[in-house]
Amino acid sequence: MTPSHPTHPLRLLHLLRRRFAGLGAAVAALLLAVTAAAPVTSAAVPAPSRTAAPAPEETAVTETAAPAGSPVDANGRLRVCGTRLCNEHGRPVQLRGMSTHGLQWYAGCVTPGSLDALARDWKADVLRISMYIQEGGYETDPRRFTDLVSSAIDEATERGMYAVVDWHMLIPGDPHHNLARAKTFFTEIARRHAGNENLLYEIANEPSGVSWPRIKSYAEQLIPVIRRQDPHTPVLIGTRAWSSLGVSESADESEITANPVDAENIMYTFHFYAASHGDPYYAALSRAAGRIPLFVTEFGTQNYAGEGADDFAAARRYLDLLDRKKIGWINWNYSDDHRSGAVFKPGTCASGGPWTGTSRLKEAGKWIRDRIRTPDDFRAAGPGHRP
Repeated sequence: MTPSHPTHPLRLLHLLRRRFAGLGAAVAALLLAVTAAAPVTSAAVPAPSRTAAPAPEETAVTETAAPAGSPVDANGRLRVCGTRLCNEHGRPVQLRGMSTHGLQWYAGCVTPGSLDALARDWKADVLRISMYIQEGGYETDPRRFTDLVSSAIDEATERGMYAVVDWHMLIPGDPHHNLARAKTFFTEIARRHAGNENLLYEIANEPSGVSWPRIKSYAEQLIPVIRRQDPHTPVLIGTRAWSSLGVSESADESEITANPVDAENIMYTFHFYAASHGDPYYAALSRAAGRIPLFVTEFGTQNYAGEGADDFAAARRYLDLLDRKKIGWINWNYSDDHRSGAVFKPGTCASGGPWTGTSRLKEAGKWIRDRIRTPDDFRAAGPGHRP
C-alpha cells in the first residue's frame, strides 16, 4: 500500500489537518496521538554525493497541512478530467505562476524570502522547479540536484502552492537520451513526496528533432515507473518541436490527437514566446485546447530566447485565450538573469531582495506580477478559495 492510498493513516491525518487547521494545536496534538501507531519511520535527507542511487526505501513520506486559504487548501489534489485540470471537488482549475531558472545557476533566487513573496505578494498558485539535466545540471551531481528539487518542493508545500517538477531536458532534444536518469530521478522524487497533494510531474521540457512517436515511446516507458511510487499525481508531457505542438517543425496538434499517449491523468505542454510565436502557434493552441488536456508550463513576453523587447499585446492575447479555456500557465523566469525575460533586476538575488513590491522588477516582472494578481475571474472557486 502506498502512503497516498486513501486509507493510509498519514493520508487521513493530512486531510483532517487541512479541513480543521483553524482549530489550533490541541486538535493537531490529538490527531497526532490517534495516528501515533502508524508504521512510519523518519530519515534525514542523505548528504550530497555524486551517486545516482535513489534514497533508501525507508525514507519517510511527510505530510504538511496547507496554509488556510492557500491554493492547495482550497483545491486539494488535482487530476485531469476530460480536457481540463480539475480540483478535488471536480471543478476545472487554472493555475498561474512562475518558473525558476536553472537551479545550477540561480538556486540563490529560490529562497524562503523570495518564495514568501511569490506566494503572498504575487499571489501565485504554482512554482515550476526547473532542473536542467545537462549544461551543468543533474548529470553532474544527481544527489545534489535531487535534494535541491526535493527542498524546493517542501518550500512550495509549506506555502500552499502547487509545484511542477520540471525535468528540463533541452540539448540533446531526444528524451530517450536521459530516460535512465529520468527513471532514477522520478522514482526517488515520487517516493519521497508520494503523500503530497500539490505536485505535477513535467517529464520532458522541450523535445526537439525527434518524431512524436519517439516522444510518446519515452512517456509510455517512464510513466509506469512513476506510477509504481505515486499513482495519483498528474504527468505533463512535452510536445514536439520545443513543446510547440509540433508547429516549429512544420507539424501540428493532429499528430497527438491521432496518436495520444496511452496513460491516464496526463496533460500535454505548450510553450510560447510572444515576440516570436505568432498566428500559426496561437491557432494550433486554440484548436488543441478543446481536444487534448493542455498546460502552458513556460512562456515569455519576449523572443524565443527570453531576450529582447517585450511584446505585451501578443502576450495578452495568448493569456486571454488561456484564461477563457481555463488552461494553466507559468512564466519564465523567476530570477535576476541579465535577459529581459528574468523578472528581477541583476543583483537582486545576491542582495537577498527586496522581493516584494516592484522596485526590483524589470518591466516584464511588473507586467506578469500584475497579471498573476488579477482577480480569480476564470479560476475554480472551491471551498475556502482565496479572494
